[in-house]
Amino acid sequence: MKNKYIFFSRTISLKPDTAHEIHDVLCANAAANIGYSSVLVYPDSQRSSGNPLGLFSPFHLRQPDQKFIEFYDVQDKLKIATLPMPWPIDCIGGKLTTANTVLTRYYLPIHLSLHTKLVHTRDWNFVKAAVKNHIPTIYERHYFQEEKFAPEIVNSPFFQIAITQSEPIRQSLIEQGMPPDKVVWLHNGFEQSFLLRQPEKAQEWRKELLGNGRQYLVVYSGALYPFKGINVLIDAAKELPHIQFVITGGKEEQVTAYQQLAREKQIDNVKFLGWILPRQRLVSLFQAADILAHPHCSGKSANFTNPVKFFQYMASGTPIVITEIPPLMLFKDLPLSAVWCEPDHPKKLAKSIEQALEIYPRKIEGYVNNIELAKQFSWENRADKILSYVDEPLRPPIIG
Repeated sequence: MKNKYIFFSRTISLKPDTAHEIHDVLCANAAANIGYSSVLVYPDSQRSSGNPLGLFSPFHLRQPDQKFIEFYDVQDKLKIATLPMPWPIDCIGGKLTTANTVLTRYYLPIHLSLHTKLVHTRDWNFVKAAVKNHIPTIYERHYFQEEKFAPEIVNSPFFQIAITQSEPIRQSLIEQGMPPDKVVWLHNGFEQSFLLRQPEKAQEWRKELLGNGRQYLVVYSGALYPFKGINVLIDAAKELPHIQFVITGGKEEQVTAYQQLAREKQIDNVKFLGWILPRQRLVSLFQAADILAHPHCSGKSANFTNPVKFFQYMASGTPIVITEIPPLMLFKDLPLSAVWCEPDHPKKLAKSIEQALEIYPRKIEGYVNNIELAKQFSWENRADKILSYVDEPLRPPIIG
């Protein structure tokens, strides 16, 4: 029966610094939470092993295991299906044995199409294959488009909508041939778990992280790339030696490099926690903080980023220091418990943090205005909005 809402991702690795993979998983999880038969489909990462007979019966639904649940913080309604990639796929030369060929010319038309009502993916090759096989499709594009779209794909009635994360990216898609009425931009979302108050666990974090007479805790969570403003945050910490800064996320080598940088600058009030697992522990860490820091550098990356952490920060109820970058300026007039500051300036960021601490003393229950404003930006609300752009007869049925 064709009732599955298929979310296809080229890679699901369960490795740190996998923002796009997290996005794919949480989109699928949200659709499952609102009642659709949502299935996250992705190639088995163990391509060089496995039974070749699996090629003949590849589509099997299963519950995510505990490791997957802890890494992505998903609920029990989501199903996953890993597509076998045994030898000779990608192991010997030849176009017929590449993973892309097997996925788009074999698995999709012969096996997945029997169950699929709608496809949602960031993979353009999978989009083309789905449309050619008359499967309604949603495409997500998070970067500027540099190549022309195939008119027969984007103008097909089976190509329903393209989702971007900012107006500049939307315009780049239109410039490359995407019909304007088939592309919209939407904010990302946050997981429902960030709304759950965890005062005891938050207090445990404060006991663990605060020391040396420091009473205030500032937390950053996210990727550790330079354009995210990590260097700016570290330099701001040097201006505020009486405040404990905590930075989570990033790859192991990035964490090591920034730890070395802090040592070289003789900054002893920054702790790097790396990737936090189970992922749900971020909820209590955010609630433990006095301030959540959202640094960012100016430049091209600041014009189209749509950070997930912004909505997680809001949902936590903890006051935020927010860098003024274009995608977030829409929120500046909202009644948030927040202080805004210019990008690129450590001293101005430090001053904004001090100002936020003075204006917004920590509340165990969180600032209700931030929490209430965040609720509209859940992943589930985003999923509903996306499906509103799909022709009703082409939407998957709600099953629960």
